[in-house]
Amino acid sequence: MFVDSFAQYIQKVTNAKLDVTGTGVTTLYTAPTAASFVIINSILVSEDTGNADTLTVTLTNGSSVFSLFKTAAIGANGTVELLLKDLVLQPTEILKVTAATGNRLHVVAGVQEFVRSVAGRVASV
Repeated sequence: MFVDSFAQYIQKVTNAKLDVTGTGVTTLYTAPTAASFVIINSILVSEDTGNADTLTVTLTNGSSVFSLFKTAAIGANGTVELLLKDLVLQPTEILKVTAATGNRLHVVAGVQEFVRSVAGRVASV
């Protein structure tokens, strides 16, 4: 993948998992400082208690907070894919979630961390 004139390389592919146990704002994933950028290609939310619930997802960049999904409805015993397209995060940006009720929702995000090639070498994350 090329997003500018420098080659970008996948440094790490993983998933960020969270059992949302409370109702406060909780960090799901923080983009590493050393990454050139991060692609979130999936955010799955599963309700596991038989009770419908809602989830709010935000993106934090410094002191700025951007709402991505405001009270997204998750049906009883259901699973919802929130992303229709990839979401790009810059270094240090944070994905956060807030559940209406604790101990009902599990959230899993698919993550690809990219680094820029520097003089033929790949910087480590």
